[in-house]
Amino acid sequence: MSTILDVRNLKKYFPIRKGLWRRKQGDVRAVDGVDFQCGIGETLGLAGESGCGKTTLGRCVLKTTPPTEGDIFFGPERANLGPLDRREMRPYRHRMQMVFQDPNSSLNPRMTVSDIVGEPLKVNGLARGSEMEDRVAGLLADVGLNAGDMRRYPHAFSGGQRQRIGIARALSLQPELVIADEPVSALDVSVQSQILNLLASLKDRLGLSYIFITHDLSVLQHISDRVAIMYLGRIVETGPSDQIYHNPLHPYTEALISAVPVADPAIQRKRSRIALTGDVPDPASPPKGCHFHPRCRYATDLCRESEPELKTYPGGVRAACHYSDTLSLQGI
Repeated sequence: MSTILDVRNLKKYFPIRKGLWRRKQGDVRAVDGVDFQCGIGETLGLAGESGCGKTTLGRCVLKTTPPTEGDIFFGPERANLGPLDRREMRPYRHRMQMVFQDPNSSLNPRMTVSDIVGEPLKVNGLARGSEMEDRVAGLLADVGLNAGDMRRYPHAFSGGQRQRIGIARALSLQPELVIADEPVSALDVSVQSQILNLLASLKDRLGLSYIFITHDLSVLQHISDRVAIMYLGRIVETGPSDQIYHNPLHPYTEALISAVPVADPAIQRKRSRIALTGDVPDPASPPKGCHFHPRCRYATDLCRESEPELKTYPGGVRAACHYSDTLSLQGI
């Protein structure tokens, strides 16, 4: 499969400054040497606990948060966005868009729906006047809203409808890649499936590629072609969705999947939940060796001293664990 995004050694360090002169005392390693690819027309799910660096990674890919280091190869032409400044990034902005987590805070309450969805068209000089109204009406229809909603303000809509407005805005410039940052986590459970089905339908119809960020692995199982699992700023396992869910090769993935409920009561009763002990280490001073070893039930002296590489295994899975060859998920 051809790739639309190829990220190499991406890092984002936030400096820690203390004292009267605000001298640098260290770094918070929010994203710490990440490699991944997203194929054309593919949905790559990005999962992990809160604070693992998922959102920062998404923003670094879009260059809304400038990365500290790394290469971001985008599009069939493999343009490297990593070293580009704000002005040089402008030609690529319309090709990469974002759907935000909270539709309440991501929409300007003083702007009408027409202004919100049409603003990217206006800023990029793509449409004005009646032409812009026609395009906004078409975008609203694409996400299941009516043209008559254009003159209304965000407060007049439900949470799910507001998220549809955010999706329409993201699609206004006809992007190739959409980064969806927990787009359903702020919505009622009854509405989540509607938004997920809408995103899947738009992907098929418009030929979009998604990076879908969430902490809910049951959501990723529904929508993702491939999954990447993050822990403490690094990707610890990645591969096809079915492979990851049925045969995880990293202990952290194993623990996360053991917490995903199964609809069949007979299967659910046979499963064993793996409870992780301790807290996520401080990203300003990560542990030596494997970052996951303080919470891992398989940890040995090798894990405490040596950092594992992200190795490739059969089925297209890559995992960063010294003992991935011997791991198998029990009880699922």
